[in-house]
Amino acid sequence: MDALQRPADLVPQTPGSLSVRALWREGRAAERAWLLGGWLATIAACVVLGLVTIREGWSGIPVDLGGANAFLTFYPPVPLCLWWTLCFGWRWGAVPAWLATFVLALAAGMTTAWAALFACANPLGLGVLALGYRAVGAPRGLGSLRAWLFFVPLCFVAAVFSSSGALIWNFSHDLPAHRQLPIWQGWWLGAFLQSVLLGGPLMALTWPRLSRWIAARPVLFTPPPTGRRAMGLGLLFSIVLAVQGYGLVSLGLGSLQLRTALGSHDWAKLDEASRVMLSTAWVFFWVFTLIVLFVAQFGYQALSRWLRSTEALVTQLARVNAELEQRSRTDGLTGLANRMATEEGLRALLRTVRRYRTPSALLMLDIDHFKEVNDRHGHAAGDAVIRSLAQVLKASSRDVDLPGRFGGEEFVIGLAHTDLPGARRFAERLRERIAATPVAIDPKDGGAASVAYTVSIGVTVLRDSDPGIEDVLRRADAAMYRAKEGGRNRVEVLDTDAASLPEAPPPTSGNA
Repeated sequence: MDALQRPADLVPQTPGSLSVRALWREGRAAERAWLLGGWLATIAACVVLGLVTIREGWSGIPVDLGGANAFLTFYPPVPLCLWWTLCFGWRWGAVPAWLATFVLALAAGMTTAWAALFACANPLGLGVLALGYRAVGAPRGLGSLRAWLFFVPLCFVAAVFSSSGALIWNFSHDLPAHRQLPIWQGWWLGAFLQSVLLGGPLMALTWPRLSRWIAARPVLFTPPPTGRRAMGLGLLFSIVLAVQGYGLVSLGLGSLQLRTALGSHDWAKLDEASRVMLSTAWVFFWVFTLIVLFVAQFGYQALSRWLRSTEALVTQLARVNAELEQRSRTDGLTGLANRMATEEGLRALLRTVRRYRTPSALLMLDIDHFKEVNDRHGHAAGDAVIRSLAQVLKASSRDVDLPGRFGGEEFVIGLAHTDLPGARRFAERLRERIAATPVAIDPKDGGAASVAYTVSIGVTVLRDSDPGIEDVLRRADAAMYRAKEGGRNRVEVLDTDAASLPEAPPPTSGNA
């Protein structure tokens, strides 16, 4: 099993979203009840918790950070919607997030139009979160340090994007300068901490079992996303925008509060504004450090994935090239070496003869009266005879021998470490075996159910004085021609000089 696909994280790469249509058509009754019932319960819980946030004043709570104040907003729907987004898709988390924020905004006195726009803030952050996991395909089980190093910075980027709602809140309520920064900072810091401290453990606890269910029920999910390179570039662009927007808004609001305090000549307000500006600068430093680490981690994962995909592509390409090379050297009908590969093998055998003075021989075979087989039984029967002969050649040859189809119904066998008497004995055994091996065919119109055939074989040896393999082939072809002239179904041996041979007639290709 792949290291990524361990039992704790059976679905390391983000699948498609859970399809409502597939769930309704293909899902079991228990699955529909648990998922749809749980989702509706989550929507109700998010709406109630959002109203509680307004009533209890859990927005912009000051927190002492060693002499500097920071602000925190506690908004419980955040980890719930995060869980639905990472487990089942963006829409499953965005709908509860939007409805909860919309109801909250109406309860706080916003107009319907502003409330509808304001409610898009948290779905925007969840969209960045979903985009990050789709672009990288990182494990969501959070069972390793690597998974957390991706999850934590991505939660920050999502929190910064969602905190755009704070700007709408400040504008719609016309808040003074000293109240704008707590809303802004409390939003993104609260969303970030709740995502990491509550949403992260929730994912770590529930994902192992949930991933097994997803692996067992892929029919309920849309296909995995494509175009991850474009999504990765989109994520990096989003991170750059988030850092720039965060720095601009944070330092801008801090500077606005400081300028307001300077204009009022109130030393207490000036001291408070200075503390806020100092804390803002330090928080920005740590946020920037976190983003740098995230970009480094993202780049490492993207590079690793690119290297793995490149290695897989190179391996696949090498395998395809090997298959193409094998096909270019193999006869498609018989599976034997084709003429080009056979001649290359015979040249290598001739080099061995010249170097080591080892005896080697060559047999050339031709099917007798092959044209009659085609005319009487059809070309399918002719192909069956050729395939049968090839099987006999394979079964009769050793690993060091070189059987091949030379063209039409003509075959050759290069016999390594074989002298002329041994080659003749082999040829006789081969001829007898072929004559005793009829080929079963599909009888038509009451015809024969099998075809018996014979071969004529010419035998010669490879000599170290041969200028090239063409001389050896000429001798073998002349010997085979003599076998046909001598009555067919016989073996002839020829071991004279190639230059003294008479010109043999061209191959018969079915007319012999």
